[in-house]
Amino acid sequence: MSLKTPDFTFEARYSGPVCGVDEAGRGPLAGPVVAAAVILDPANLPSGLNDSKVLSHGVRELLMNDIFVMSSVGIGIAEPEEIDRANILGATMIAMRRAVENLPVKPEAALIDGNKAPPLSCQTRTLIKGDARCLSIAAASIVAKVTRDRLMVEADLRYPGYGFARHKGYATEIHRAQIKALGPCPIHRRSFMPIKMMV
Repeated sequence: MSLKTPDFTFEARYSGPVCGVDEAGRGPLAGPVVAAAVILDPANLPSGLNDSKVLSHGVRELLMNDIFVMSSVGIGIAEPEEIDRANILGATMIAMRRAVENLPVKPEAALIDGNKAPPLSCQTRTLIKGDARCLSIAAASIVAKVTRDRLMVEADLRYPGYGFARHKGYATEIHRAQIKALGPCPIHRRSFMPIKMMV
């Protein structure tokens, strides 16, 4: 099993600011899709950056603080209505574009996790499994994940009974049972199964 962690190789190929872009929340039945764009300072990198999926909740929260203190960050959100209107891929591209546009610094290039890039006013490069290969994308994956998790905890207060704070809107057995018992709420994605079958 490889112990390789993301590094700064891809960013170092450019002379100007480079942002990493990633998203969280493509698969859930409820809530927004959240994207983040992060420009790291190569002279002041947060320690321990890695793909958010391999980090614990506590480590992600600590790294989130470090990233905001030491880096330039932009966040973009596409709400459930936009997901239903544009489909999840289209909404993900919208969220990514918004994240880059919300950066305080315009990047020379954007390194995008995955195989599709949104239309941007800078150079783009897609990287399959970029969150495990590229430090800026790893940082973006952490910001996107933590931001979305926090939004779903807030949603749990607005729409009690669904367990959003626990499962974050994913299609767990408990979540499906609560949808059947209570019906969909305003943040459920009407175009997703099994929500579509109930509406």
